[in-house]
Amino acid sequence: MLWILSAIPSSASAQLTCPDYASVSNPPALQGPARKSFRHSGSQILSWTNPPYHMVHDQIVPVGTPATVVGKFDYGGVFHKDLEDEDVHVYIMGTLTPGWEYVGKYRTDSDGKVYVPITRPVGEYRVKMIVEGDLSSATGFVSVVEPGRKTVLFDIDGTLTLNDFEAVGDYLGVSTAQAYAHAVEVVNSYAALGYQIIYLTARPYWVAKDTREWIDYQGLLDGHVHTNPYGDGPIPPDTEQYKTDYLTYLLEDVGLDIVRVYGNATTDIGAYAAVGLPKSETYIIGEHAGSEGTMPIRNDYLQHLNTVVASSPGAGCTPR
Repeated sequence: MLWILSAIPSSASAQLTCPDYASVSNPPALQGPARKSFRHSGSQILSWTNPPYHMVHDQIVPVGTPATVVGKFDYGGVFHKDLEDEDVHVYIMGTLTPGWEYVGKYRTDSDGKVYVPITRPVGEYRVKMIVEGDLSSATGFVSVVEPGRKTVLFDIDGTLTLNDFEAVGDYLGVSTAQAYAHAVEVVNSYAALGYQIIYLTARPYWVAKDTREWIDYQGLLDGHVHTNPYGDGPIPPDTEQYKTDYLTYLLEDVGLDIVRVYGNATTDIGAYAAVGLPKSETYIIGEHAGSEGTMPIRNDYLQHLNTVVASSPGAGCTPR
């Protein structure tokens, strides 16, 4: 009964706006800031000797709530030396904003971070942050949603990828990892039906750059990506609680209607159950497929795509 209520669009949900993914899919060229010297000579040396490893953490908020977009700037894929006390220029484009708009200039703190407040109407937005000293950059996304938006949520490692990088804490090659056959079609089919797409991964935050590169490499929809803020090692502790907490935020604070979820691990099963998501709409692939009353996906996504996804109703939203 729970699934029937959530899967069939109601008259109220029919008035909600669909995710506006088209507005952020092909950004125009950006005339960014003029390059100027770094404020500190050590920053210049850092940029000469290490590749940039910047990231902008995606945000999703309910309409009427400001988003605080966090940019993290460091260099080096191993040691991640923070870029401190340097200037970053921020731009935004997306729904009702087809061209880039300048947001402002911000200075990194001792953790290499900037915090950018953004208030926008319902829509999807692409945020680009550019370091003034060397013009290196990072991109993230902001989703502003109405309560009740129908959503499909995916774990990544071992769920969309063949390898479970998350379980072993080895992220070498993650940006070009092989996806399960037809996983991309599953995700993109839900987007075409009007569902909000969420990627919830236990990967530590410093793999966010590689995660976004993998999504682009596979041709997946640029949905909301949430990584674990834990940064003290490759395998964050208590993955299940971390996922439970973020699912609670999505359901209670953002007001999403999460109608279907995908995972591969017992931590996924536990987190989904902890927030009351029905087992009948919890799809698990891999060795735990069908465990604890969940719905199994065997081998790859082809049969699932041609049956479950193909018969799924639209999200019942209004295209922008």
